[in-house]
Amino acid sequence: MAKTIFEEMGGTYARQGDYLLPCLFLPAEKENKPIGVWGQRHLRYLKQHRKVLYTNLLTSGKLNSYLADIDEQAEDLFFRLVNQMVEREGVTEQLKMENQMEWVGRMNNIHGSAMEIVNAELIYS
Repeated sequence: MAKTIFEEMGGTYARQGDYLLPCLFLPAEKENKPIGVWGQRHLRYLKQHRKVLYTNLLTSGKLNSYLADIDEQAEDLFFRLVNQMVEREGVTEQLKMENQMEWVGRMNNIHGSAMEIVNAELIYS
């Protein structure tokens, strides 16, 4: 019996009941970087809205490194935006000592604004 193309390329089959199914494995990723909150959000977005890109990254073995890169970019952008907004709006340690509630409110507003920008620019695009 002639070998199939899959067998000629070194593939093997496993018997599952009456069927022979190919033994397929995803390629191992070279780097296994941790994925943070931003990367997890982008992963969820890819799974729901960009299924083809998600499948291509998964099957090529590049998904984890892609998500780690997105996470790093988002984290850098978030902190840079927060620092710029704090300077622009004049939220200082002096304000924190004088009126803590106002400082907390302004910082929460800044964090929320920066989070929306990062989500729009990197995570959900």
